[in-house]
Amino acid sequence: MRILVTGFEPFGSHATNPSQEIVTALAERTSSAVGRPFQLHTTILPTEYDRAASRITSLIEESSPDAIVCLGVASKADGICLERVALNLNDAELADNAGETRTAQPIMPGAPMAYLSTLPLAAMLQELRGARFPASISNHAGTYVCNHVFYTARHTIEKKQATTPCGFIHVPVVDEGKGLTVPQLTDAIEVTLQVMARRLGASD
Repeated sequence: MRILVTGFEPFGSHATNPSQEIVTALAERTSSAVGRPFQLHTTILPTEYDRAASRITSLIEESSPDAIVCLGVASKADGICLERVALNLNDAELADNAGETRTAQPIMPGAPMAYLSTLPLAAMLQELRGARFPASISNHAGTYVCNHVFYTARHTIEKKQATTPCGFIHVPVVDEGKGLTVPQLTDAIEVTLQVMARRLGASD
């Protein structure tokens, strides 16, 4: 089985993006070192509405992963946020890295107003908390590029009439001296991927 994991490049006031660092760290780990029962396909998306949407759509259509876990950073998050809902809405005053600002605009006119994550959120939450990682299920993935990618990925899967599990996880900003470090966040995301792999294995 193959799981696609994506992160984002830095944007705005963020000199670095922990989602990018986590994805890079996950890719560098060998399968034998972490006992992964799955193959990992990783990529870093541009923090741009159009290019990110085009990239995630191409990855889904061309590589047909068995599951998709997209990562991003949430400035106000205190821990790991498992996102439940993707909204058909772009609405942010912050410009993307291409300089484009989108406010009060649907991502895809005429498409459903929202899609739910199809990741095993409850099981992921239980495992994360059992491993003593601060985690919660969030009902709002924002209305910036993270949500744009989340919605686009789910819409692409729905159009394919596929059942591929797909969702989004926000991680907090890494602040040296307090909060979770990049290695800790990488371990936490590894936990969620192991949960996803077990769920995929059980459904075979």
